[in-house]
Amino acid sequence: MTLTQRLGHYEKLMRLDKPIGILLLLWPTLWGLWLAADGLPSMNILVIFVLGTVLMRSAGCVVNDYADRNFDPHVERTRNRPLATGVVGSGEALLLAAGLSLCAFLLILPLNRLTLTLSVFALFLAVSYPFTKRFFAMPQAYLGIAFSFGIPMAFAAQTGEVPFVAWVLMAANLLWVIAYDTEYAMVDKVDDLKIGIKTSAITFGRFDVMGVMSCHVIFLGAMTVVGLIQKLGIMYYAGLAVALGLMLYQYRLIHDRDRGRCFKAFLHNNWVGATVFAGIALDYLIRATS
Repeated sequence: MTLTQRLGHYEKLMRLDKPIGILLLLWPTLWGLWLAADGLPSMNILVIFVLGTVLMRSAGCVVNDYADRNFDPHVERTRNRPLATGVVGSGEALLLAAGLSLCAFLLILPLNRLTLTLSVFALFLAVSYPFTKRFFAMPQAYLGIAFSFGIPMAFAAQTGEVPFVAWVLMAANLLWVIAYDTEYAMVDKVDDLKIGIKTSAITFGRFDVMGVMSCHVIFLGAMTVVGLIQKLGIMYYAGLAVALGLMLYQYRLIHDRDRGRCFKAFLHNNWVGATVFAGIALDYLIRATS
């Protein structure tokens, strides 16, 4: 195998060819940074968190595929992943994940002690999440905590503390993660039932669509509370209104549980995250220029 081929397999293992996971992890981190800094985050901190998001999401994907290496060959969507096909060995994958995690840790060393402490918990969540699918009825909730930990870290890095609003934002994001990752799980529901993997789509059963939409609605409610705490203005709430419209469109996609349309709904959440961020950023921008 040539070096170029090996690097190509590593790229697929880290899902760099599918950046949706990076974006879904990045948007709430940016929400947190902008709210913590009143719309003017430190450029150094911003760069560190963007690069750290890419590194940790990549490491998480490698660990996920290592944990699922005996399951992925039996799932239609994952059977061609590098570990499932054997083109990358288990030892290689673990070394790659360790290297990515080390790079992420080195990246945040210039930040304060609270941020460094929180990063240890973030790493534990990222590494342990893939194994929860064996025993936890709703691993999407665990993923929600892992995918939300950039929020308290952003507040800690920017302000040196984690205020109440950061935890409200984290709880809101957790619900959003459950919503979109349940849509993702609906794609693999038939295969997951066969091999014994636990997911929220299976736990919700025939109420899976209702579960997704309920989480979306509660997410918007919690984000409204965030807006009230931060005294945000009309642009922020306009962003939430657009996000509601996007979620209603997702209902049209998932209500018949078609695999392809459920996956499209999952991908569509990138626009939800971007819309919420746009509302936050524009609100602070208007406030700064008025």
